[in-house]
Order: sequence, then structure tokens, then C-alpha cells
Amino acid sequence: MTEIMNKKISILGCGWLGLPLAKSLLSKDYEVNGSTTSESKLEVLKNAGILPFQVQLEEHKIIGNMEDFLKETDVLIIDIPPGLRKETSTSNEMTFVNKVKTLIPFIKKSDVQKVVFVSSTSVYGDDFPIVEVSEDTQPNPDTESGKQLVIAETLLQSNPHFKTTVIRFGGLLGDDRHPVKFLAGRTNIENPEAPVNMIQREDCIGIIEEILKHSEASEQHDNWEWNQTFNAVSPQHPTRKAYYHKKANILNLPLPTFAENSESKGKIISSKKVETILGYSFQKEI
Repeated sequence: MTEIMNKKISILGCGWLGLPLAKSLLSKDYEVNGSTTSESKLEVLKNAGILPFQVQLEEHKIIGNMEDFLKETDVLIIDIPPGLRKETSTSNEMTFVNKVKTLIPFIKKSDVQKVVFVSSTSVYGDDFPIVEVSEDTQPNPDTESGKQLVIAETLLQSNPHFKTTVIRFGGLLGDDRHPVKFLAGRTNIENPEAPVNMIQREDCIGIIEEILKHSEASEQHDNWEWNQTFNAVSPQHPTRKAYYHKKANILNLPLPTFAENSESKGKIISSKKVETILGYSFQKEI
């Protein structure tokens, strides 16, 4: 698929996923604006070739120059985690939702026509018996972050001033990030037979880039609908017990032990839409 050169992408949140995504886009001749909340990280972004902005998104205001950050931007990628565990949020405190509400007027006033919103498969709750869920499955989140992500998705996708494609990633993995390190040696872990839903960071980046390429091709061929939702996890779904035992052995960590005397709740996230509509092939095993 032919890429259109010199498109400008703004990435709100150049963190664990956003920074390597920005570097990958730069290597493909995109211009990239990147935001960080940390003054010390501005130099990191600049040295990578990213135009850096210090932006802090709060519930009722934005600290930083959001207008210049979004100036002449073709696509805005929003990659800011809800972070609700840190913010002691209750169901009455729509912390993350309020941040998105505060952001939307800035998008409306800008040149941005298209948004990619990085969401999470936590919008689907765990069930017994375990079933496969797709993008057609009605979200039923059982965590506070999942509940607020569903509302944020709707706010963005229902706004008529721009089009939003949502990507719901599962458990994010990378060389420096693996949940087995936190589970090693723990005991009585629940849901041993629940399937895992995970994705490597390289595949996250590949899927976002595939969406951008499809969008650019549609400007010439009109065969792409932007306002979509995609689930994105690896097609491999071993059980939690089998997977974490295998990874602990590979990394020479103490084996976690699981509660065997209760029924396992969970879900299998289907990424068939990513594979069929985008034509994306997953590159990395979990």
C-alpha cells in the first residue's frame, strides 16, 4: 500500500508506547509532534527528531500549548492511560472522562480531522462461562478504568467535527514489561484456566501504522471507513496457569501458584477484524 509522505501526526502521550511509535513514524517520513508531562523528557523527544511539547491534561484545564501541538495536524493519536488506580477514583469521579471532555474543544478548533484513541480490552468484563468477544460485543466493564474508557470512546466517536478510530489493546508486553515478573512466586492466584489476552508493543505499533496507511489510501480510493473500533490482541490464548508457568521457567523466576478450587472467569478477545479488515498479520508471539 502506497504511503503519502510528510503527513503530520501528533501523539498525545509519548510514553511506553507513544515514544517508540513516534520514532517508527519518523522513520517512515511522517512529521511527528509529541507531548510529555515531564520537562526533563522534552530533550529526549527532541533528540529523537520529535517536535516536543510539554502538555498536562487535567480535568478542567490543559496546561501547555495545545493549540500549537495540534497545529496543521492530520491525525491525532491519544495515548494517555486512565491512571485511575493512582487517582483513587470512585464511580462518581469521572476523572479520565473529564480530561477527554476538556480535550475535545481543542480538537474541534484545530485542523485535526482524524483521531486514533488508544483504549483497552478492559471495556469487556470477565465472564463465566468464558466466551469469545468481538467488536460487536456490548462492553460490560467491571473496572473503573474500563467504565470510563467506554464513555471516552463514545464521546470521541460521536463528535461530528472529527472522526475517531478506537483501538482496544489487551495486556501490553515488551522486553522491559512482562506481568510474570509481578506474579512470580505469588500464591493462590485466581482464574488459572482463564485465557490470556496480550499483545507485544511491536504489534501495537504495526496496527496503528496499518490504520494510518489504510486511511491515506482511502483518500485516493474511497475504500476505508475511519470511524471504526478494533480489538487488538495476539491470536494466541493459552491459559493463565500454562502461560505464566512457561514464562517463569524461561526467565528462571519462581513459579506462581494458582487457586485450583474455583471456577475461572475470563474472556477470549477476538482480533479477527484486525486481520481481515486491515489485513494485518501479527509479528510477535506473546
